[in-house]
Amino acid sequence: MAAHDSVKNTNKTATSGNRIIGFFKELKAEFKRITWASKENVKKSTVTVMTFCLIYVVIIGLLDYGFKSLISVIFK
Repeated sequence: MAAHDSVKNTNKTATSGNRIIGFFKELKAEFKRITWASKENVKKSTVTVMTFCLIYVVIIGLLDYGFKSLISVIFK
């Protein structure tokens, strides 16, 4: 009985090992199918995102300063 259980456990381990190896093989195949953006496109997108982030930081900063000043005037 005990020998039978150990055989089942080794089969499960071997099967899961094959599944893991198969997963990484499929992962490698999928990475080959990806159409990557060009370097120029990545640079342009990065600059665009950074610009919008900077604009939002300035807007939020101005709103924060304005509301802070307004509240200090109201509760003074």
